[in-house]
Amino acid sequence: MNSKQRIEIISNHLTMSDTSSTIKNVSTLSTHVLDTTTGLPARDMKVLLEKDNGNGQFTILKSVLTNSDGRSREFPELENGVYKITFFTEEYFKNQNVSNYFFPKASVDFIINQSKHYHVPLLLSPFSFSTYRGS
Repeated sequence: MNSKQRIEIISNHLTMSDTSSTIKNVSTLSTHVLDTTTGLPARDMKVLLEKDNGNGQFTILKSVLTNSDGRSREFPELENGVYKITFFTEEYFKNQNVSNYFFPKASVDFIINQSKHYHVPLLLSPFSFSTYRGS
């Protein structure tokens, strides 16, 4: 290796370390909704993602519909903070011809505090729902 190659390698390392400090730590998000009454994915359910502004007010980031497998990954990258994901269950139940249900919406507040993938699934029936931190 000659001196010109060494200088190029050192320069590349220095450039990489200088720009790495400006890279934001971001996370990704996905969801999956399962209708436990039918045992099938809840397709075409509206899902709303919001971010807490720190004063109790939320800003809408994205509204999506679950796909044919009841999933969505179409959310923006997220920085650390408090978020709310809302599942519009009433619209879903009406589209399934279910008229007797208890929850018109299911909202889950959660915290992003590390740069990694977060998964927020929803297990749903007309009279209950459950969620957990998935992977």
